[in-house]
Amino acid sequence: MSESHDLSFSVSAAELEHLDAGVLVLGVHSTDEGPALAHTPLETETAEGLEAILEDLGVTGAADELTRLPGIDGAGADIIALIGLGKQTEDATAHLNNLRYSAGSAIRQLAGVESVAIALGTDSLEEVAALAEGAAFGAFSDKQLRAKTADSVKAPVSDVTIITEISAADAEPVLTRALIVGEAVDHTRRLVNTPPSHLYPETFAAEAVERVASLENVEARVWDFDQLLDEGFGGIVGVGKGSARKPRFVEVKYTPAGAVKTVAIVGKGITFDTGGISLKPGNAMGTMKSDMAGAATVLNVVAAAAELEIPVAVTGYLCLAENMPSSTATKPEDVLTMRGGRTVEVMNTDAEGRLVMADGLAYASESEPDVILDIATLTGAQLIALGVRTAAVMGDQEIREKVAEISQETGEPYWPMPMPEHLRSSLKSPVADLQNIGSRYGGMLVAGLFLEEFVGEKDGAKIPWAHLDFAGPSFNEEAAYGYTPKEGTGHSVATLLKFIETYA
Repeated sequence: MSESHDLSFSVSAAELEHLDAGVLVLGVHSTDEGPALAHTPLETETAEGLEAILEDLGVTGAADELTRLPGIDGAGADIIALIGLGKQTEDATAHLNNLRYSAGSAIRQLAGVESVAIALGTDSLEEVAALAEGAAFGAFSDKQLRAKTADSVKAPVSDVTIITEISAADAEPVLTRALIVGEAVDHTRRLVNTPPSHLYPETFAAEAVERVASLENVEARVWDFDQLLDEGFGGIVGVGKGSARKPRFVEVKYTPAGAVKTVAIVGKGITFDTGGISLKPGNAMGTMKSDMAGAATVLNVVAAAAELEIPVAVTGYLCLAENMPSSTATKPEDVLTMRGGRTVEVMNTDAEGRLVMADGLAYASESEPDVILDIATLTGAQLIALGVRTAAVMGDQEIREKVAEISQETGEPYWPMPMPEHLRSSLKSPVADLQNIGSRYGGMLVAGLFLEEFVGEKDGAKIPWAHLDFAGPSFNEEAAYGYTPKEGTGHSVATLLKFIETYA
């Protein structure tokens, strides 16, 4: 059995009479002929009888559809839950994504139940891993700061058994990995959900230090406001100086023994974004506590990489600031001197994320890693272009394509976007090296071009780099779906971890 603080996994063979679970989850496919029960450990006669009444029960097999039924003889559970699997697919990646999504959807919707067994027909370790990951992502609830109504939030499922012929010994590594990644996703969501009254640069930095304090081969360093001033972090200082809660910069470094490759990840950590002097409309501030999702993701990716003992050196950089208007705030047409000496004319203080990220990229480049990724809730243009469930990746073609390919495997889709050279000229400034906004058309791409200016060199060539803009998928304002809850999603943790593992 594999355990974390809140969730435990086990595997069991298909002899259901020995099962002792509150709910047994079975799958239903949607077909042209109607709903069809997926591979199930139920006795043939029992399974056929259940399948015969699916339509009468209103079951369609659509994704996220969960139907609860009383337990039946031989099921080993008090309740049977039928989870919709959607259409069957011959594509291996799509199949694993479907298993992950469906298991997560079932576990999310079964909050309040203590123990659940999942029987969706798993014959391989890859399928067990997908089910475990989905379950780990779905077993989440967040009471946040509720006091009198805290009891109304149902506790997540705490005990999951996966029905499979795979042995416990063989399954142990993938179950352990699922729990570690699940915990990283969980922590990311909770950080994103934390109100800005409680999470601001100083407390975020403290949270980062605490998160990695017990991990082997991990060190954390925090720059305070005076140190940022002294060491030339003009972007972070410029964005954060208008707030009474001054900015911080955090380096979280995982250095395993014998590591040959080095990966750097830079995360945007705007703990609240009013837009600064270029003030946002009031209704545009409703989700701005989530503008630090990039930094939360980076922190937990580094922590999980250490817990997984990935043999790759990984350093995360958290660029933390609160963007507030005041008499000390940066003004439009002010010029900032960034880390490394480049100057930027600030034309819009609401294009603040790229300013803090520029400092982070410049500093990360100084250690000459093999690759740099940056991740940020950077532009509203990302949502307009790709919606709320698909993120954008741009940068060097090889790295961009690798991120996009991996994201399809993890179920966190990124779409590769170009950075047209003709848009670069729109960033020219008459008084500084460049300005922080450019053409209003292709704003997401212009932001990527701006960030690229701060990626340094290694061995005489630009360090391989990609920029990940996940403004939409990082925060869910709509209804929960699959293993994704409302508010913070934890999107991209799995993708970044798998990316890092490719350098092992």
